[in-house]
Amino acid sequence: MLSACATPQAAVSQPAAASTGMVAAANPMAVEAGLKVLRAGGTAVDAAVAVQATLGLVEPQSSGLGGGAFLTYYDAKTKKVTTYNGRETAPMAATPELFYGADGKPLNKGAAILSGRSTGVPGAVAMLSLAQSQHGKLAWKDLFGEAEQLADRGFPAPRRMAAAASSRAGQAATRDAVTYFTKADGTKIQPGDIVRNPAYAATVRKIAAEGPKALLEGPIAEAIVAKVREGDMPGSLTLADLKAYRPKAEAGLCRPYRTYIVCVPGAPSSGPAVLLGLGILENTAIGKHPNDVEGWYLFSQASRLMYADRDRYIGDPDFIDVPVKGLLDPAYVAARAKLIGPNADPAPPAPGNPEGAGPRAPDRTQEPGGTTHFAIVDRWGNAVSMTATVESTFGSGRMVGGFFLNNQLTDFSFAPRERDGAPAANAVGPGKRPRSSMAPAIVLDRNYRFVAAVGSPGGPSILAYNLKALVGVLDWKMTMQEAINLPNLISGGTFYAAETTKFSPELTAGLEARGIKMTSGFGAEGSGLHGIEVTPQGLRGAADPRREGVAKAP
Repeated sequence: MLSACATPQAAVSQPAAASTGMVAAANPMAVEAGLKVLRAGGTAVDAAVAVQATLGLVEPQSSGLGGGAFLTYYDAKTKKVTTYNGRETAPMAATPELFYGADGKPLNKGAAILSGRSTGVPGAVAMLSLAQSQHGKLAWKDLFGEAEQLADRGFPAPRRMAAAASSRAGQAATRDAVTYFTKADGTKIQPGDIVRNPAYAATVRKIAAEGPKALLEGPIAEAIVAKVREGDMPGSLTLADLKAYRPKAEAGLCRPYRTYIVCVPGAPSSGPAVLLGLGILENTAIGKHPNDVEGWYLFSQASRLMYADRDRYIGDPDFIDVPVKGLLDPAYVAARAKLIGPNADPAPPAPGNPEGAGPRAPDRTQEPGGTTHFAIVDRWGNAVSMTATVESTFGSGRMVGGFFLNNQLTDFSFAPRERDGAPAANAVGPGKRPRSSMAPAIVLDRNYRFVAAVGSPGGPSILAYNLKALVGVLDWKMTMQEAINLPNLISGGTFYAAETTKFSPELTAGLEARGIKMTSGFGAEGSGLHGIEVTPQGLRGAADPRREGVAKAP
């Protein structure tokens, strides 16, 4: 019992024969950067630094130096899991009414994203520095060479980056984005066009030499503060806010699931909610129903319950009491599972009342998706599962030093309280980290040996994407690639958003008979699941065919 976007492209997976390591990430250039570090004798965390530095350049619509991240790390020698929290923080001047307009009402989400108020202190680089200082073998300064060279000499514009640059997203129309993505002839970049970013090269050189201090103090920090203060709705971020930022390291939140142990970060990530979803499913017979009507029905109903509790109770534990122990208590989880009836209730499930839960307002968070995920295993068997983000596409659309600033603070609830005064768990607060859907997972066996690493981007849909992959591998006994390839179904409240064309007519009809009407075009960011698993022949990587990533061995 458990208690604790674009046209699909063929994924490339390494045959199950790799024993020297593996990298699975959303762009081949980033994968190659990680492989070079592994070949040079680096650890999984060393490679993670190189992968993220490169992704920030070639996949800026999803993550970057100006964003945040969560990292789950498995140490093969000690068999311990540590999680690293690089979530952005709100300025100390932030108030619960940060996203209220002059009329006393919540701002339009698009306007809030583009404003200076949306940017929090970036934490990804500081988080990676902390993890690398504890688990790296190579010198920090030697991990940025590939990103620097690509930025200096130029790289072919990836399909997804070019598509985002020409999209209708407000961030793609900002002055900074238009300047960056417009060619000399006045047209937007196209896939394959060579893109150079000398400012990014200079920034990573500075980070290589100085560490996270290069971003959080000095000229780049001053430029960040100046940039967020531009416009009609300036932010209140200060140099003191940047300098005070500290990432966090803590023991992984691990709970048994059938014959496995699943480890994720704790709050404010949605790791506890993913464990809750698994716990609910452990009380069902989903393992006996691989990819059939009953299996997807159980998945959908567990998802609804998972989201109901996540939305009500998960926030920054430094500021509110997050009832993780109560949410994952076996008796509570079993009681939630009993709410799954023979047919779907048309009414949305209410959140439960786990031990330790205080009064919380219904959630008003509107979470978009601009995120990436990668997995790495090194020659010693150490593993990284990391999800990183700038929040929306190109973050706030504002650039400093060749990279985009995050709009992470719009991950807070825009309505801090209800009419009766009940507070929202995810309300804005000074120095507070917004709730995140990110939940990078590592799976172990009962002897604490590495089994798999997996995670996904996707905004609020991340929970469903991760849950699907874990169910596919652990319950339905699929390969990681088969599990990732399964159609996506996101169930929350009264909606069932899905890749409707990927479900067979028989599955669709069977689910409709159970009260589930799947709809497409739900507006959520598509999945970008990447994972690595252990097989009797060695490591096997998997990349989501919905993106342009690959999985390769050194």
